[in-house]
Amino acid sequence: MTTAICFDLDGTLVHLTRDYDEVLADVFETHLGESTTTLVETYDEAFFAAFEAFEENPYRQGMEEVLAEVAEREDGDDDPSADPDAMVDTLREAEYAATEVPRPARSAVEQLSEQASLGVVTNGLPEWQAGKLDHHGVADYFDAVVTSYEAGAHKPDAAPFDLARERLPADEYAMVGDDYECDVEGARAAGFVPVHFEEDGPDFWETLSIML
Repeated sequence: MTTAICFDLDGTLVHLTRDYDEVLADVFETHLGESTTTLVETYDEAFFAAFEAFEENPYRQGMEEVLAEVAEREDGDDDPSADPDAMVDTLREAEYAATEVPRPARSAVEQLSEQASLGVVTNGLPEWQAGKLDHHGVADYFDAVVTSYEAGAHKPDAAPFDLARERLPADEYAMVGDDYECDVEGARAAGFVPVHFEEDGPDFWETLSIML
């Protein structure tokens, strides 16, 4: 009997070390020389609207809306030095730098990779999400990375889990994640055995290694 163990990425394997709004603020300071709560909110609203609609590059659309907000405030004058693509590149670098894979998680994944096929099932864009694994040097532990953008639906929809089944043939599947709706209820409905990650739980990763 073979088992494939899948993990959520953000908030489970990869953790922010600072508030994401602070990361955005640094990007705006770098490219615009300023950051305000309004600019952060403008980015978030545009990004998530595009993300939920599966637009090609929600990060760029977020930055475009920020630049439009600045231009409107300045009577329509665009800042020729503000390039949305450059802002996205800076955001990606800043986001990666503001994340970590905790040592217990890294050790558990390394150990489990010797016993089972491992995968990542994450809501996000393929290149952006896979880049986090590469950045932290853990990509080689995983046999497949499945993103919601590839599946055409975000968790808790069954589509990402179904795509994981296609890429990770096994008899049984487990899903480890922090979001109860997406990673527990969604996984269970898709026929995966859910394991709810709670950061404050006692020795979660050590216990997981023993259980699985």
